[in-house]
Parts: sequence; structure tokens; C-alpha cells
Amino acid sequence: MLQKRHITALLFLLTIVLIGTWGYVFIEHANVLDAFYMTIITLTTVGFKEVFPLDDWGRIFTIFIIFFGMGTVLYLAGSLTQIIIEGELRKILGRRKLENKIKSLRNHIIICGYGRIGEVVCQEILAQGDTDVVIIENDPKVLTKLEEAGYLYIPGDATEDSCMMRAGIKWARGLVTVLNSDANNVYITLTARNLNEDIFIVARSSSPISERKLIQAGANKVISPHYLGGKRMAQILLRPTVAEFIDFALHDPSIELSLGEIPVRENSELDGVTLLESGIRQNLDLIIVAIKKVSGEMLFNPKSETVIEAGDTLIALGNKKNLGKLEQLGNPVHAE
Repeated sequence: MLQKRHITALLFLLTIVLIGTWGYVFIEHANVLDAFYMTIITLTTVGFKEVFPLDDWGRIFTIFIIFFGMGTVLYLAGSLTQIIIEGELRKILGRRKLENKIKSLRNHIIICGYGRIGEVVCQEILAQGDTDVVIIENDPKVLTKLEEAGYLYIPGDATEDSCMMRAGIKWARGLVTVLNSDANNVYITLTARNLNEDIFIVARSSSPISERKLIQAGANKVISPHYLGGKRMAQILLRPTVAEFIDFALHDPSIELSLGEIPVRENSELDGVTLLESGIRQNLDLIIVAIKKVSGEMLFNPKSETVIEAGDTLIALGNKKNLGKLEQLGNPVHAE
């Protein structure tokens, strides 16, 4: 980036060019074009012959131009070269630092495609504050946007194994593929599943046929934005108060209310006790909306005598801080 000293040197050079041009006009009675040309070839030392014969005063004036102008030209050339080299070095070193950071990530989420949907997914995950995100994108304009925002990203085609490996697919806990092409989403799902058997994959689909293919390819969940958008609009029309409550409870940043998903581990304080005995409602002021049993059965609004077992997943609604405490209760108790 040009600094004040570079701008000063550039203005000084322009001043010398003007003085040189009008000097040759007055001293040698040359026309303006010849005088300007003579000044330029003198400053750049290209070695062309004199445009017009010089008398003694003309030669003295030329020496003056060379003495004052050459130093400025060399200084500017060196400074511009330094700016270019330093800029490239910063870019290379910055990219290397970014990739080293990505290599060190564990349990992160990979997002393939940073379009309108990918951007929302990324912002929602990062808003939680406890999960890193790596974006794979190949659009140069989008890459510039990602770099300016300070996001972790891999430039390239998400369908290629090398991009997946550079994004840390082996150590990622989840992957979201939201490209516009269902075929690419299927291919990415296959690639991700082959590289990491345990990763949780959410894929975008635009048709029921593609949804089946994505499930067969290894996607855990398939989302159709058009279907969800239409369903959401219908709910707003039919049950506006319910929709307003959901928006207020889950999306209003001014309140500390959230839905949490808490897995129950073996030998934890929650393992083998009933909801009433757990004290979740009384001590943490949390509402257990549902329990997903190990068998896959979903118990909505479970009764107080329902027994919590290892492997269950509790769906709780309440304060984020208290949800964190409940998550600690779901972890194994270590003997002193």
C-alpha cells in the first residue's frame, strides 16, 4: 500500500517531468511533445539519441534532470517492487497460516458451498461460539468475501478428495453440502462418507428423487429448502402465534432461551434416574421437550416417571447457561 513518502516521491517526479518539459521548450525552443519525450528518455535512461541538438545550457539542464530525476525514479521503482513482493509474501504466509490452523482443527464442521444457504448455515453455527467451521468454495469473488470476513476456507472444488482432506474431513464431526447441483451434492456425500465413516452429513436437495439418492449415498439428513420454506409460510398463516413464539424463543438474540441437545453418557448422574429424580426442572429450570431413546423412539413431553438411560438424548428448552450445566450432568462421573 502506498505510504506518504511514496506519494511525496511521485509528486516530486511529476514536478521534475514538468520542469524538464518546459525547460527544454524555453532553453532549446523545442515543441512540447519533443520536450516531454526528451525528458522521459533522459529520466529512464533508455539510451535513445537526442531528439534535437543540445547547446551548452541544454546539456547542463539535462545533467540537472538526470541528477535529480534518476534518484527519484530508482527510489519509486524500488519502493513499488518492495510493495509487490511484500504483498505477495503476506498473501502466501497468510494462506499458509490459515491452512496450518485448519490442520489443527478437531470436531469442526465443513460447509461445501457459500451461497445464500451456506452463508446462513455458517453464521448460525458460528453464533453458537463453540464450533469451528471450514468452508470449501471455488468462486473467486466469494473467496475474497471469505478472506475479508476472516473465515477459515479452502479454495477449490468440494467434489475433489484433495479439498476434503485439506479441510480436515478425517477429523470433522459434520459436513453440510448446499451446492445448487443435486448431482454434486450426491458426489460430495459419497466422497465424505468414504473418507470419514462417522461424520454426520446434511445435504441439500431440490427433488424427492435426489433426496433418495443422497440418503443412499450416505447422508444422515436431507433438507429441501423449497419444502421447508413453503411449510414455514403455511405455519405462519395457519398458526401465527405459534410461529411468533418459535421465532422469539429461538432466534431473538435479546433473550437467553435456547433448545439444547444433551446426550446421556454411561455412569453419568442422569443415567438410570427418572425425570423427577433428576431435578432438571426444579434445579435447572429447564423443560424437557422430548427424549430420543437409544432405539430411535422419540418420546414427546415425557412423563415425570420416565427413566433416563445411557444413550438417550434429551431435548431441553431453557437458559443457555443451565443447558451447559445439564450437559455436564450427562457426562460420566469420574471417581476421585
